[in-house]
Amino acid sequence: MQQRTIGNDTVGRIEVGAVGLGAMPLSTKDPRPSATDAQAVVHAALDAGVTLIDTADAYARDEAEFGHNESLVAAALSSYGGDSSGVLVATKGGHTRRGTEWELDGTAAYLRRACEASLRRLGVEAIGLYQFHRPDPATPWEESMGALRALADDGLVRMVGISNADVGQIDVAREIVGDALVSVQNQFSPGYRSSAGELAHCARHGLAFLPWSPFGGISAAKSLDATAGGFAAVAAELGVSVYRVTVAWHLAQSDVVLPIPGASRQESITDSAAGAHLQLTADQLARLDAT
Repeated sequence: MQQRTIGNDTVGRIEVGAVGLGAMPLSTKDPRPSATDAQAVVHAALDAGVTLIDTADAYARDEAEFGHNESLVAAALSSYGGDSSGVLVATKGGHTRRGTEWELDGTAAYLRRACEASLRRLGVEAIGLYQFHRPDPATPWEESMGALRALADDGLVRMVGISNADVGQIDVAREIVGDALVSVQNQFSPGYRSSAGELAHCARHGLAFLPWSPFGGISAAKSLDATAGGFAAVAAELGVSVYRVTVAWHLAQSDVVLPIPGASRQESITDSAAGAHLQLTADQLARLDAT
């Protein structure tokens, strides 16, 4: 798989496969894959050249199994028959669960506790990429960013990312977190392009941009055909899936883009990873951009 870079000269540069795995569906999809099947999905991703896995402590059915996805990813990496030492695990903190409800806590004290718990579940001395899951309206953004800076300064995390952030928040994070800030993860897809400004901002400042829900969300199969007919048309021209075309389109947006498609089946991540090998013509890209 083609490689892309996360990091900088100060914190180091890590080469990862251009397509990552969004592990969330392995814990939240209903029906949920068995533990054996879920680990097989992670293994299929690694076999396809994926070396970036995105998870979060809050990816679970409810509060009672908080951390389920992190533990699953750790188990899958441990049981993989090949070399997984080059895999970058990106996790997140800042979302909490009350029962099945999603809530927020961006305070410095909470983020420290959350990071320490993630370290234990992942079984590592330092988290490769730790991301602030979502801005907490009840906590000043500056406090949350200061907490991330402290985690990096104390060696609990190697690199820092933010998620669901606007341009202004990105710039505040750059100022407070400094060179430890290496990535932004926002929703971006053919049917949801409101983060195009943030993507361009990341490209200007050398920050990796990780589009979450890169196929447009849970109803991707229908929405791509209905709202992005150009993608279906190009897929038919090339004889590949619309998902593979969509991954190729994401990668063509900028060298800083690393899509992280979610998958709950081995076939899904294998097909998505193949998008890294698909070359779209200038005409096809123009048509897709205009869709």
